[in-house]
Amino acid sequence: MSRVCQLTGKSVVVGNNVSHSKRRTKRTFSPNLFVKKFYLAEEDRWITLKVSAAGIRLINKKGLAQALKDAEAKGIISK
Repeated sequence: MSRVCQLTGKSVVVGNNVSHSKRRTKRTFSPNLFVKKFYLAEEDRWITLKVSAAGIRLINKKGLAQALKDAEAKGIISK
């Protein structure tokens, strides 16, 4: 699973480069991904996730267990 946030589901999107003369060429917008290790206290283990910056903020806000539960309910991850 490359260039996809495992928590929020953000992935690469396609758009245009627009020059000064308004010529358009295709380009990609990649999400701001990080490979981070998080400690899951409920299971007493470390997990490694590829998460976006928005995913890291989500973990800081809700907590890791709740964020994983929400992602599973949305169908982004499977247990």
